[in-house]
Parts: sequence; structure tokens; C-alpha cells
Amino acid sequence: MQSLVGTGVALITPFKKDLSVDVEALKKIVHFQIDNQIEYLVVLGTTAENVTLSAAEKDLVIQTVIEANNKKLPLVLGVGGNNTAKVIEELKTRDLSGFDAILSVSPYYNKPTQEGIYQHFKAIAEASPLPIILYNVPARTGSNILPTTVIRLANDFKNIVAIKEAAGDIVQAMKLIQNKPKDFLVISGDDMIALPMVLAGGSGVISVIGEGIPKIFSEMIRLGLQRKADEAYQIHYKVADLIDLIFEQGNPAGIKEVFKCLGLCENTVRLPLVNADAVLASKIEKFLKQL
Repeated sequence: MQSLVGTGVALITPFKKDLSVDVEALKKIVHFQIDNQIEYLVVLGTTAENVTLSAAEKDLVIQTVIEANNKKLPLVLGVGGNNTAKVIEELKTRDLSGFDAILSVSPYYNKPTQEGIYQHFKAIAEASPLPIILYNVPARTGSNILPTTVIRLANDFKNIVAIKEAAGDIVQAMKLIQNKPKDFLVISGDDMIALPMVLAGGSGVISVIGEGIPKIFSEMIRLGLQRKADEAYQIHYKVADLIDLIFEQGNPAGIKEVFKCLGLCENTVRLPLVNADAVLASKIEKFLKQL
């Protein structure tokens, strides 16, 4: 899917100080991505704190993004979980019009075997009306989707079109790129190794830092895709410290500090997450001013 090449961003859900969803801020953030040349938007991923959102709030976020985007950028919706039947039920009952693909995380907490992971995504592929991006993030799920399992799924199901690979393991990413079917996309889910993955043959990134500094980060990925490695790495080393800073005390606390500095939303997160402390907030603000 050519629409998923380049930089996608995992949108935050901005909250007001009273912890309600800040609809106006979400619209501003969407427009900020469009104006700064992001290629596509991911709605209700982990960065959106979707596990803390009610069903009504999820509907509100979806509707707000669809309206603010106004068909300008492709949209991807996070639909995943560790109860296969529940994921399938959501795919069958949710209105998916307006979305180009779904992003589905590997089952967390249960720690299924590779066969269990395969069967989970087989069931989702058979139920999904949209193309599927697999999402591998072992640090959060407790299990790793091995390249052999990914390749098996990619070969067996034509609607499994990509993987967001966030194991943070460049060797594993290279094995995926080496052995994948021709049109299958390997998308980085790790901002720090997004450029090396692209230069190794990956298709881009679904980024957290990219939504805070969309113009410069998306340009870095485009340069990587054009094989302009030296120019791309100049940008990478300019922003690398900021990538470390925004993840230092957890996601999305760090990226919400970036948005607060930009005047786009409050830095509010919902428990069990807490705000970045004053020291980190100051470091982020200082870095953005220098950048």
C-alpha cells in the first residue's frame, strides 16, 4: 500500500485539565500534521492512551479526526487486543468507513506461542474488511512476533499488508526486510532506528516524535527513502536527543510536553500515567527552542 510509505504518526489524545477529551486541541494537532507534510495518521494507538478511553470517547476521537482531516491524509485505526473474539466483534460492529487500514497489536499479557499469534491474526484477517498492519512491540506485550511468523502471515493473507516493527532490534528488522513478500511493508515503530530501517529497505515509520516535529522528521524519512543517507543522518543526529527525552519517563507523557511547548494542548495524561517531571519538561522545552 503506497499510502503507508513514509511517515505516519501515532496521534495523542489531548485532555483538558479536568481530564475530558480536548476536541479543539485534537483538531489543531491534526491540522498541524497536515500542514507539516506527514503522510498518514494513526488513530487510537497506544500513544492515544486508548485503554483509558470509554467507548463514547473513542467514538468522539474517531469522529473528530475524520472531520478535521477532511480526507486529506490516509487514516489508520488501532483495533487490537488480547481477546481475539472481542477484536473480531469490534471489526464487525464499528463503522470503519473513512479508514484505509487497521493497526492491530500482538496479544499482550497472555503471552501466546508463535502458533497462537498466527491463529489470532488469521482470525482477524478473515474478519477484517480493511487491510491490516501487524504491530509488534515486545516491550509492551511481553511476547515477540518472530520474523518467521510475520512472513507466514504475510504469505497466507493478502490483506495483511505491513508490520509496525517496534522490537528495537535492527537485525530482526533486516530479517523481515530480507524475507518479506515483494509488496509487504516493514514500517519502523521505533523512532531511534527508523532511519536505519528505511535505509535497509523499510517503508517508513509510525512515529511518536514525528507528530511533535513533523516537518523535519518526515523530511528525514523521505531523504532515507530517496537513499540520501548523509543528508538524512544530519537530521537524525539533530533530533536524536529529543527522541531519548520524550521516552525518558514514558509515552505519551514526553510527547505531550512537546505539544504543551508548541501551545497545541495541555500536558495532561490519565492515570496510571503521570506527567513528566519539571526537570524533564525543562529539558524538552530547552531542546525545542534550540531546534
